[in-house]
Amino acid sequence: MDQLVAMRVFARVVESGNFTRAADSLNMPNATVSKLVQELEAHLGVRLLQRTTRRVTITPEGHEYYEKSTRILRDLEDIDNAFSTARSKPRGALRVDIGSSTACDVLIPALPDFLARYPDIRFDLGVSDRSVDLVSDNVDCVIRGGALESSSLVARYIGSATFVTCATPFYLKCYGTPATPEELKNGHRLVSYVSPQNGKATPFRFERQGERKEIKIDHRIGVNESNAHLAAALAGIGIVQTFRYCAGKAIEAGVLTEILQEWRPAPYPFHVVYPQNRHVTHRLRVFIEWLLEFFPQRVAGAPHQPGIHQPGK
Repeated sequence: MDQLVAMRVFARVVESGNFTRAADSLNMPNATVSKLVQELEAHLGVRLLQRTTRRVTITPEGHEYYEKSTRILRDLEDIDNAFSTARSKPRGALRVDIGSSTACDVLIPALPDFLARYPDIRFDLGVSDRSVDLVSDNVDCVIRGGALESSSLVARYIGSATFVTCATPFYLKCYGTPATPEELKNGHRLVSYVSPQNGKATPFRFERQGERKEIKIDHRIGVNESNAHLAAALAGIGIVQTFRYCAGKAIEAGVLTEILQEWRPAPYPFHVVYPQNRHVTHRLRVFIEWLLEFFPQRVAGAPHQPGIHQPGK
């Protein structure tokens, strides 16, 4: 038994929650993963995992071994990284998950610059408004907005988005332009963003000089994907509250009209998030540094900044 390999395999089983996902992420046969864990248990003389037909749970001894062994694995990776980073370019697969509109309007337009800087990195982008499990889905990091819920993750703040409330000029001609948030209750049609996680409509929020208001009324239509949410506004269905980086071009072109500008909600924070017990690879490190370079201005809805490559330019 290669004890170092067995330790890494055991850690991945714990992090992914079962042998199959661990085997897939390690590109190993399921039988090899199971055999290595069994050999590690025999070597230690303790049961690390309890196996049933449906799930794998970690024993108290397994939890203690996981905590101690992952510290050793991180230390070894840090040592290797200290000697290899200076002499080598980042390479390998980088798996990133991101929300739909943030991908289309913020990240992907700037991605040619990252790929040009780091040609040896293969970039796998998961795009969805649904949250993923970083560990079990073997994702290196996620880019997400809003409040952070899990304390088991490391989060780096990378900027804040500006909200706008808007509708088509034709809609406003038909239904009138509200002057205050309360007027949204007077016969206006709202297009709500519905959380893909819990199915609840996000209320319309407003803020002015420290005064905050939250409007909760029955919506005309609910949409649980950010690009489709904006498309509903462009179709003239009703009023939406969305990010400036989503609606900015349509507002500038006169296709949408921003309303209640004095009542813009508080900025919406974005973070890049990754598991705290996972080693930060060279490729992930340079990706985070690159995000910090361009993301704050882009997510705030600022125009293209110098230094980020654009296709055809």
